[in-house]
Amino acid sequence: FAPVTKNIVSNQLKMSFEYEIGAQPPLGFWDPLGLLKDADEARFERLRTVETKHGRISMLAILGHIVTTAGYRLPGYIAYDLPFTSIKSGLGALETIPPAGIAQIVAFIGLIETGYAFRKDEIEQAQLEASKWNEETIIKKKAIELNNGRAAMMGILALMVHEKLDNNPYIINSLLGSP
Repeated sequence: FAPVTKNIVSNQLKMSFEYEIGAQPPLGFWDPLGLLKDADEARFERLRTVETKHGRISMLAILGHIVTTAGYRLPGYIAYDLPFTSIKSGLGALETIPPAGIAQIVAFIGLIETGYAFRKDEIEQAQLEASKWNEETIIKKKAIELNNGRAAMMGILALMVHEKLDNNPYIINSLLGSP
C-alpha cells in the first residue's frame, strides 16, 4: 500500500510583472507584502487601477492642502452662516464643516466615482487620442503618473501625520526657518 500523490493544478496563469510599467529603477518590481505572488493578470490590473486612482486623489489632496494652507479660499459660503474663509486647512476642515456638509461631499464624490467607473476606458482612450502621443510617449507618461502618484500618496500621509503630531504639517519649513 502506497499513498497516492495528488498534483493540484491551478487553472489561473501565473504572471511575471517585473517588466510592467512602474517597475523601474531604483526599486524595480517591488512587492514587499506579496500581493502579487500568485496573481493573474486580472488581479494585477485591478491593483494597478486602484494604485492609479489613489495616486490621482493624493495628487489632488496635496494640491488642495498647499492651496488652502496658503490662504486661498472659494468665495461665498459652504453652509448657512459659514463662509469658506472660516474653514481650517488640512484635517482641521473636518472639525469645521457641518456633518451634513461632509455627507454631501462624500455623496458627490461617490457620484463622480460611479460615473467615471462606467466610462473609464472611454474617457482615457479619448484623452490619449487627443494628446496625439506615440506609444513610447504614452508608456513614459503612464510611468511618470504612477511615480508622481506614489510620491503624492507618501506626501499626503506625511502631511496628515505631522498635522496630528504637532499641528505643523510643513515641519520642513520650520526646520529651515521659512514661514
